[in-house]
Amino acid sequence: MGNLYRAISADGSAFAAVLDAKDIVSEIEKIHKTSAVVTAALGRLSVGASLMGYMLKGDEDSITLRIDADGPTGQLVAVADSRGNVKSCVNNPVVELPLNSVGKLDVSGAVGKNGTLSVVKDMGLREPYVGVIPLVSGEIAEDIASYYATSEQIPTVCALGVLVAPDLSVKSAGGFLVQLLPFADEKCIDTIEKNVAAMRPVSALLDEGVTPEEIANMLLAGLDPNELDTASPAYKCDCSRERTEKVLISIGRKELLSIAAEGKDTEVSCHFCGRNYVFTPQEISRLAEGASDE
Repeated sequence: MGNLYRAISADGSAFAAVLDAKDIVSEIEKIHKTSAVVTAALGRLSVGASLMGYMLKGDEDSITLRIDADGPTGQLVAVADSRGNVKSCVNNPVVELPLNSVGKLDVSGAVGKNGTLSVVKDMGLREPYVGVIPLVSGEIAEDIASYYATSEQIPTVCALGVLVAPDLSVKSAGGFLVQLLPFADEKCIDTIEKNVAAMRPVSALLDEGVTPEEIANMLLAGLDPNELDTASPAYKCDCSRERTEKVLISIGRKELLSIAAEGKDTEVSCHFCGRNYVFTPQEISRLAEGASDE
């Protein structure tokens, strides 16, 4: 499980959320068998989704981050609930690229720089909230900060990082969000800017054993930070046989009867966790009875 810590300044004008997500991203690598640069990309997106999801209010609320760009990874998706639990998937889990100009994994090269970040918030209303922005860099953290500035008008600093070992295991992973409320004064803004500028990469700090609480206190140093709350989010897929049946029913009676007529078992695999659900021709025929004719 991850370790999420949130702190708020004494005057309530700024807060920081920090997540140590090594276990979460390790599970992503294990499930999707991602190459190093894809582990970093999908890991960053998943950490961002977890941090953003935890800010939702309702127990059944969820948030989906989706990147559609021109890089070789194809589409990347991460879905989180209001407890910060997250699941994710990627079109192409294995991408091999040279290191970038500073000797790091080339996440923006894998993701692509030309495309969009879509943020879908499902908060139990008639229609979900959807925000779509053009990618700024494909590095993901900058793109999430741009989303907040553009779509929600909330000044936000976001940092996300994943360190991958030569054997493709995850050495460290995590990130933080710092947000200012509308009444934050210039002194508060200047203090946070200086604190952020002095920070070393979040993945390096976590790799050295610095805790989320300590990182939050670094971010809000000089603002008398107080603990807001803590959580232990995990990589969690909520797929089930019942949900899979509903997906099959949605394709319509005609298609289901055609599948059943082939006389072979039908296997459906979950994109998020890889779990397989097998349906016999008889079970497919039964599902067809409850499907529409369209």
